[in-house]
Amino acid sequence: MLPDKKRVLLWVYIVLACSILRGIFFLQHINAPLQLDAFQSQQSSENNSVNGELDGYSLVIEPGTSFTGLINRLAAEGILEHPFDVRLYGRISGLSSSIKAGDYRLSAGMTPRTLLEKLVKGDVIIYQVVLLEGWTLAQALAAIQAHPMITSTLEAASPEQRRSQLQELLQTDKYPEGLIFPDTYNFRRGTSDRDLLLRAATTMQNVLAEEWEGRDVGLPYSEPYEALIMASIIEKETGLASERAQIAGVFIRRLQQRMRLQTDPTVIYGLGDSYDGDLTRTDLRTASPYNTYMNSGLTPTPIALPGREAISASLHPDQSDTLYFVARGDGSHYFSSTLEEHQQAVRQYQLGISE
Repeated sequence: MLPDKKRVLLWVYIVLACSILRGIFFLQHINAPLQLDAFQSQQSSENNSVNGELDGYSLVIEPGTSFTGLINRLAAEGILEHPFDVRLYGRISGLSSSIKAGDYRLSAGMTPRTLLEKLVKGDVIIYQVVLLEGWTLAQALAAIQAHPMITSTLEAASPEQRRSQLQELLQTDKYPEGLIFPDTYNFRRGTSDRDLLLRAATTMQNVLAEEWEGRDVGLPYSEPYEALIMASIIEKETGLASERAQIAGVFIRRLQQRMRLQTDPTVIYGLGDSYDGDLTRTDLRTASPYNTYMNSGLTPTPIALPGREAISASLHPDQSDTLYFVARGDGSHYFSSTLEEHQQAVRQYQLGISE
């Protein structure tokens, strides 16, 4: 009987040793670095194509992708060397049933174990799109739809259709110019242009409401929308941020004294695509709802996307008595209280005539 017991014990030791070795190999396999060199030929050019946002390689998991299908795919691409153990780890840990779709960054030193944890957390790549202060809505929409990670859903055959489409989206009867807030927006792959526009519109509503709540008394506005129009004009006229309140003061005093605003950016906006970069006397005499040389009061709509500082300036103008300003040529302006002083400044800074 002893030989049989020894034989059984031997087999037990062998099985135990094999199990220990198998466990060691299992742990090594799920903690070994991914073979990211396999991605190099596929993504070397793509990695730097999205505003330099990628550091490493991206892994896209489409909705509905199964855990087994993902592991098989990574193995086929040479990224995983031991797919069986990775599948086993996923089943044992319970992670296999919780992976989330999305766009993930794979970085040097990542292991199958840390990859699965990342996929379960939904730790996806966050992209950005920047909407600049002073842009028109058309420029902002073009930037959004040009981003390769944003899904474009808004299509229109004509400007009228685009206007109607945006009004419906933003749930407004106003022309949609100026109704979205210029800022840097973070998003995930697959976010739609509609999603971004709605977020930007909500942000603008909140910012405008906050600023309107603390406005100065005696301003010539009947509603926040008029302050938004003024803010857009200030945004386009401002070369230096420090001059916003001064420019706001000039325009508000002109409104209060029933003087025309006479500001070039409004005329340029009204010219639309016909503006060639050179504003002429003929342009200043061209009839348009946006020609503030010919029309009194504010323009019918904003002419650009104003930022918070421009909105704040429109609601907190300086309290001086200036009514005019002229560009010095260095980004700043010379402000005047009288027409005579203004005309002298025009001769000096625009015509180069010293007196």
